[in-house]
Amino acid sequence: MTDFLDLEQVRRNFRRAAPGYAGADFLAREIDARMQERLDYVRLTPGWIVDLGCGPGLSLSGLQQRYPAARCLGLDQERAMLPGVAQAQGWRRWLGAGRERQPAYLVGDANRLPLGARTVGLLWSNLLLPWLEEPRPFFREALRTLEVGGLLMFSTLGPDTLKELRAGFRDGHAHLQRFADMHDLGDMLLESGFADPVVDMEVITLTYQDLPALVADLRAAGARCAMRDRRRGLAGRSLWQGLQAHYEALRQDGRLPATFEVIYGHAWKPEPRQIEDGRSIIRFAGR
Repeated sequence: MTDFLDLEQVRRNFRRAAPGYAGADFLAREIDARMQERLDYVRLTPGWIVDLGCGPGLSLSGLQQRYPAARCLGLDQERAMLPGVAQAQGWRRWLGAGRERQPAYLVGDANRLPLGARTVGLLWSNLLLPWLEEPRPFFREALRTLEVGGLLMFSTLGPDTLKELRAGFRDGHAHLQRFADMHDLGDMLLESGFADPVVDMEVITLTYQDLPALVADLRAAGARCAMRDRRRGLAGRSLWQGLQAHYEALRQDGRLPATFEVIYGHAWKPEPRQIEDGRSIIRFAGR
């Protein structure tokens, strides 16, 4: 597997953005609201809900209102993004608190979740995938931790995201993240062992008065480029002027467009087909 993402840079970007992130993630909040509307059509009674890449935990309030009997946990790889982190002993006490319904928060790696197998009813992930090296390890961990009949629900961004900005850079360096295609994600879910995957897409277009306003929003939301082949030094004046000229040609009704290809996906944890020693499970229908 090609090592194209600088994961430490991802953490640094969100560490810098953490103090003002809750007021800057308006796009993530809009996508979260649209994800939660999709739960209207899902029959699910989760005992445990885990929000992966939860940031300050803003998704969990809506999920708790929808599933008031569930206990909620938020995980993020950057400690500074979390509203509070449980220590190991305190976390164990929280697990045993039968009536406790306040969310808990942990620092955790989405590819190595600090969760037991078959323990979670709903795994929620809003815009985490663009900050992972590859989706498949995450999908395999999600399958491991979900209980049979549990649901993985996620959103991510597709290749047309910020296409206007991407086309304006011509210096041979990466300036934006690499985004997976919707159809590839569906195949990966099946390869990872999920059942009945559903993946669809919509386009959200934001508009800006000028290019610096767009760049400021991306930085405030922690969405700086973390690719290994990104430009390490400051961009020169000619590069910035060329980018602005390219973008100005796209101005409509006095505003500059910023396209976001938003991908939504969900899939279910099926009954196992094998036991742990690799032997297959064969089920016979009763007469």
